[in-house]
Amino acid sequence: MQRSATSSFPALDSDSAQHSARTAAHLRLAIQTAGGWLPFDQWMAQALYAPGLGYYAASAVKLASSDATDARGTPIALGDFVTAPELTPLFGHTLARQVAQILNDTDTHTVLEFGAGSGALAESVLTGLDDLGITAQYRIIEVSADLRARQQTRLAPYGERVQWLDALPDRFAGCVLANEVLDAMPVSLFCWGDEATVLERGVALDANGEFTWEDRPAGPALANAVAARMPGLPGYVSEINLQAEAWMQAMGHWLTQGAALLLDYGFPRSEYYHPQRAGGTLMCHLHHHAHADPLIAPGVQDITAHVDFTAMADAAHEAGLQVLGYTSQARFLMNAGLAELLAQYDPADARRYAQVVAPVQKLLSEAEMGELFKVLAVGRGIQTPLQGFKRADRSAAL
Repeated sequence: MQRSATSSFPALDSDSAQHSARTAAHLRLAIQTAGGWLPFDQWMAQALYAPGLGYYAASAVKLASSDATDARGTPIALGDFVTAPELTPLFGHTLARQVAQILNDTDTHTVLEFGAGSGALAESVLTGLDDLGITAQYRIIEVSADLRARQQTRLAPYGERVQWLDALPDRFAGCVLANEVLDAMPVSLFCWGDEATVLERGVALDANGEFTWEDRPAGPALANAVAARMPGLPGYVSEINLQAEAWMQAMGHWLTQGAALLLDYGFPRSEYYHPQRAGGTLMCHLHHHAHADPLIAPGVQDITAHVDFTAMADAAHEAGLQVLGYTSQARFLMNAGLAELLAQYDPADARRYAQVVAPVQKLLSEAEMGELFKVLAVGRGIQTPLQGFKRADRSAAL
């Protein structure tokens, strides 16, 4: 299977093009070293995380700023994508209300965030907790040296309250946050063959040394995992995130008390592997251009896949954690008190009110982030129902 044409994609500047060429050379060597074929999860891991080369491991503007402007004050689109914390601090302020309930319920005082991006979520959650009278400690695990440096600059006013960890803790009690983390974990690609056999999709080199898709028979572990989740549909292509499931299972060993809030775009399994979603969910972002070709511009574009939340819930349950809630981002934010925070702004100040409300509408709109993004909570030792799921909890759909 050949890769798609790239003529419609944004042109790369000189530095980006050179960086991508270096990353491509690294990937070609990896393919050759592996015998001419690299499973996609390994390709994705190298394209995103190879030291000094991968998208998240090299210096670049990745996250867009909602208030970035040019010399004339005109908004400009920096980075490759916008996350909810970048849109408005009200996202983190609302999340802080749910975090506060978890900390109070467990008599703990520490938040652990994975993949903290620009630090916008940490900043707004800490501000929200301070407003609630909770002086929390904040810990961050960040694989990108570039993003860690940005976080350290942004969060410097909090001093020793914010610290960065180089490895998972052996034991942790408190609240775990992972906003758009699961989607960036390397996924395996599979395809159902004509005879109901599972094929694994990988990357090879064509006669010109260009990257191309190639399918091979899947190993027993991948084939059995796929067959257990969906019927055989010849030609059906999708993903399975065994690394994310392993991450969830590991959490069952180190999260001794508290809850994890996992915010990401995805579906329950019945929707994820729906017969009509025959092309999978793989998505790339390059300078605000969303597309589905991960073989172009390696090292300078993001690669993600939607989350199978049923798989995440099952992995947590197998590790001894309880599923505490699952719902849409819109419903979670409203349950957690976003409307009350909005009520603090005066509608009579039309300009200011519009500036506040516009990004909130993106967070809540079913046509934008409100329905596509979901929130899953898992944990142990939580005594009271979490307020973010008090209405429209969809746990039964997992």
